[in-house]
Formats: sequence, structure tokens, C-alpha cells
Amino acid sequence: VPELRVVDTHLKQALGLFQRLLPMGVNNTELWNNVGLCCFYASQYDMTLSCFERALALATDENMADIWYNIGQVAIGIGDLGLAYQAFKVAISVNSSHGESFNNLGILELRKGNVDQARTNFQTAARLAEHMHEPLFNGALLAFKLGDFQDSFNQVSKALEIYPDHAESLELRRQLKQHFMSL
Repeated sequence: VPELRVVDTHLKQALGLFQRLLPMGVNNTELWNNVGLCCFYASQYDMTLSCFERALALATDENMADIWYNIGQVAIGIGDLGLAYQAFKVAISVNSSHGESFNNLGILELRKGNVDQARTNFQTAARLAEHMHEPLFNGALLAFKLGDFQDSFNQVSKALEIYPDHAESLELRRQLKQHFMSL
């Protein structure tokens, strides 16, 4: 069964689909991971943890980092940044190439005031996950706030190559162009 991505508006349909797959004998990491995410987004928090526990019990080295990443996302959603930080660290310990976790660790490090570590995590995420615009945008925003406008412009331009319609990147680039024009 390929991994299924769930759109919030179709939460009940997705849960119904997953409930039909279980009696058919489908019992794998991806299913329990997605059921856990559905439970979380449906505010069924009591079931979320047990679904992730099942996903972890069935996980292999290939997909365990994704489960821990999603646990981190859920932890952010409930406001437990300590758990989120630990979950992203575990994801990276399982898969040192997990760009999404490095990006989110960068955000959490920035919230802690660890600017250098945040920058390093954004750079690592951008290098590992070349398909992602988020670490480039986050790095650009950090560089902008630190007054490194050229680096900010370079990173936001790369982010826009990946996702040309990203509103925040477009706005940052507009501000940077305005800054350069005033010099």
C-alpha cells in the first residue's frame, strides 16, 4: 500500500478508508502513521499516540525517521516543543539525511535563540532536501533579520525557483529589492 497523504477537508473519508483497510489485513507502518495523523487532525488525541506506537513497532530503518518526524509535528501541534525537539533528533539519528527534520530543528533552535545552530540546520536541510523551499526561505528570513541582505536574496531566489508562488518568499524578495534600490 503506497503512503497516502491526507487533506484536512477529507479527514472523515480518509479515516473511513483506513478503517476498511484494517479488516482486509493491511497492517503496516504507513497505515498506522496516517491513521495517527488523521486522529490528531480530528482531535482524537487519545488514539493518536497508540497509532504512532503501532507504526513504530512495525517500522523499518527506511521509514522510522518519517514516523518520528510526524510525532514531532504532532508535538508542535499540541505545543510540546521539548517533545518535538526530541522527536526530530531521533528522526535524524535514524536517518541522518532527513532534511525535513533538520529544517524543523532549525526553527526550534531559532526559538531557543541558537542562531548559529539554526542556520546550520537550515543549510543542512537545504543541501539534503533540494526539493524543499522551506529551509531556503527560513535561511533567507534569518539572514534578512541578521542584516545579511545579499545572502538573504540568494536564498530566497533559490526558494522561489523551487516554489515560484510562495507568498512569503515573494514578499521577502520584494522587501530585499526595495532595500537594494534605496542604497
